[in-house]
Amino acid sequence: MDHPGRPSSAGAAAAPGPESLMAGVPPFPPECRVTLANWQDPPFNRWAFQHVRELVPTARIGRGGGPVLELPRAARDITGLRYRSGDRELTIGEMLAQTYTDGFLVLHRGQIVAEQYFNGMAPEVPHLLMSVSKSMTAAVAGVLAGRGALEVSAQLEQIVPELGDTSFAGATVQQLLDMRAGTGFDETYEDPESDVRTYERVYLWRPDAGDPRPQDALGYFATLRNDGPHGGPFRYRSILTDVLAWVLERAAGTRLHQLIARELWQPMGAEYDAEITVDARGNPMADGGICATLRDVGRFGQLYLRRGEAGGRPVVPAAWIDDTISGAPDGPAAFRAGDNPAGYPPAAHYRNCWWVRDPAVPFYHASGINGQNVFVHVPSQTVVAKFSTWPSALSDVMLGMTADAVLAICAALPDGPR
Repeated sequence: MDHPGRPSSAGAAAAPGPESLMAGVPPFPPECRVTLANWQDPPFNRWAFQHVRELVPTARIGRGGGPVLELPRAARDITGLRYRSGDRELTIGEMLAQTYTDGFLVLHRGQIVAEQYFNGMAPEVPHLLMSVSKSMTAAVAGVLAGRGALEVSAQLEQIVPELGDTSFAGATVQQLLDMRAGTGFDETYEDPESDVRTYERVYLWRPDAGDPRPQDALGYFATLRNDGPHGGPFRYRSILTDVLAWVLERAAGTRLHQLIARELWQPMGAEYDAEITVDARGNPMADGGICATLRDVGRFGQLYLRRGEAGGRPVVPAAWIDDTISGAPDGPAAFRAGDNPAGYPPAAHYRNCWWVRDPAVPFYHASGINGQNVFVHVPSQTVVAKFSTWPSALSDVMLGMTADAVLAICAALPDGPR
């Protein structure tokens, strides 16, 4: 399932098709090469999101030698299932094609109902998760909090004194988890001068522009200023999760990739190693740098569906997941007052790095730009994981098509809502 790249203009050569990217040894012609300058742009992201370790430094998240959590198969053909999204009617198969899908997995009661790969993707290939990484990092925070090694109500400088002279001083760990710290951070992906683009250069995701920037993430944190109070409305700023990673590392005395491996990846029964991108000094990009396989991301969703249990043993505290779903008392109001995307119902909120669409159902998801998603629908006991390479970072239309498809699948499965 290949999709066209960026449209050509008069007198300009058409963008290469996905099948021609990085073809040949060495890749030729030059316009088909994926580089640090273009890998996040279409169509080059169609190759790059499956080959991140070839572009930027990564640290391994080892699965260890323990047992794999088995996912039995109960396959059903759902591609012809019809559903409505907005004013359109389409099939699941059409949605997959129109949303630039690389991988699609449906688990029902822990069994694989559907597993499909496109665009050269394969079961053993790690795919960039973007901000699904935040939800995994938050799961580790939940483990440490449940063990008494982390107090989420603590102010950050109590754990990392170096943050006492920065804009993060006075913010709590919970405010990082809920995107309610007041540090300003411009996350306009289309603006090459925005904070997020400068930050990507710090994390070696883009070529060095020769600007006088800090040489690592920890130095960059100190350059930011407040543009609102801590504890105010929801405002999505990815950098908060990277500060959270520093807090977790300090609290546990261990680098984040080792923490994720020890506290999440191994006990949940991952099938493959994962990886996380790092800066020049090994600081992890916790906000969007984890790469993992489709089935392992499905296992992560299943872990949340099972209230933190995997293979008969607790991994993430059930109380942490319950708190994620129920949220803070003022969570929905803070969400509505903030910069939340369109299409969310009044009770929706953001808690512990998960988007909770409807806490009463419950129905919630982890999401990353360019179409990375893990949906958890509790009543139907369904988890849906989807990898994509949207041509744009954000798309309310494609996210809506995907979420509506998930609800249609849940309704069509045995014991699904009618």
